[in-house]
Amino acid sequence: MIHVIVATHGPLAAALLESGKMVYGDLPHVHAVCLNDSTGIEGFRRDFAATLREASVSADGVLVLCDMQSGTPWNVACEQAFNPLTFPPVAVIAGVNLPMVLQADEIMHDAQVQTAAARLIALTQPTLVQALPVQSAQTDDF
Repeated sequence: MIHVIVATHGPLAAALLESGKMVYGDLPHVHAVCLNDSTGIEGFRRDFAATLREASVSADGVLVLCDMQSGTPWNVACEQAFNPLTFPPVAVIAGVNLPMVLQADEIMHDAQVQTAAARLIALTQPTLVQALPVQSAQTDDF
């Protein structure tokens, strides 16, 4: 089973998890960890390590969903993902959004975390859409 950590700057991770619970119900294998001004980078590193230990229990892998590439949450997650001693394996994705959190349920039963990461991206890419005005009136005909 794949477990998920949402890791972000500020309270975004906790808010995404709370919103996910509002839409989908309980998300027992999804965890949040937030970088904040009061704890700084070293505090985030400690919080992330504790969350990773918790998420790793009974997991085949841990997928970390970060808010953006190259920020502190991404860098700390990648330190774990690329550490050969990290077990279970960790994969990292940037660009977390609410559909990713909701679709995490779809990839939890994968055995390989890298496969789960690729599948989650494929599942959620179609949710990135731009609203455009309708060019023609739609009929009521079926």
